[in-house]
Amino acid sequence: MTQHILLIEDDARLAEMVQDYLGASGFSVSIAPTGQRGIDRQKRDRFDAILLDLMLPDMDGLEVCRVLRANDHTPILMLTAKGEPMDRIIGLELGADDYLPKPFEPRELLARLKAILRRGPVEPDRQILRFGRLEIDGSAMEARIDGRICTLTAHQFQLLEILANRAGHVLSRDTIMDLLKGESLAAFDRSIDVHVSRIRAEIEDDPNRPRRLITVRGAGYVFARAQD
Repeated sequence: MTQHILLIEDDARLAEMVQDYLGASGFSVSIAPTGQRGIDRQKRDRFDAILLDLMLPDMDGLEVCRVLRANDHTPILMLTAKGEPMDRIIGLELGADDYLPKPFEPRELLARLKAILRRGPVEPDRQILRFGRLEIDGSAMEARIDGRICTLTAHQFQLLEILANRAGHVLSRDTIMDLLKGESLAAFDRSIDVHVSRIRAEIEDDPNRPRRLITVRGAGYVFARAQD
C-alpha cells in the first residue's frame, strides 16, 4: 500500500526534488508551501508522515509542530537549515520524531523517513492524574472525587485534562482555545468561562470558592497543584 507523505516546505526546487526522489521510492508526496496550508492539509487528509521545514514564510515550523502535536500523533521529521542544538531540542520536546539538518543526502532522508514510519504514531500514555481527593483518568475519560464519578461532557473533560496536565501554570483563554485546536471547537459554543463553571460544580467542594480550578484575574485560569 502506498504511503502518503506531507512535505511542508516553501523552497519549491527542494520540494520538487524530495517529491521526485521519494516518489521513485514508492511514496506519494503532497507539498504544502506554508505552515497553515500544511496544518489544513493534515487535518483534512491525514497523511502517514510529515516532513516539516522549520523556516516557513508564514509561521515558525516549531509552532506548526506544536499545533499538529496538540491532537495528532502522525510521525514528524523536521528539516531545517538551522544547526543550533537548541532548535533540535525544542523540536523534539514539542513532539517531532526525528531531525535532519540541511543540506542532507536524499538517501539519509529516505532512511530516516522509513525509520519513523516503522515506529508509527505513538499515542501518549494517559495515566491517572491525582490531586488529593481528585482523580482524573484519561483512559476512562472520568474525573472522580472520593471515588464519585463527576458528571462532565467529553468536551468538559478534555478541558479539565488540558488544565490538569499543566497544573501550576496560568493558561489564558486564547491558549486554552489554541490547545483545543483539532478537536470539535464547535462543541464549545459557549464561553470557556461557562464550561469552567460546570467543571467547578462537579470537582469543587464549594464552587463559589474554588480551590482546584482558580481564576487569575486578567490572565486566565490555573489548576492548583496542591488542593487538599
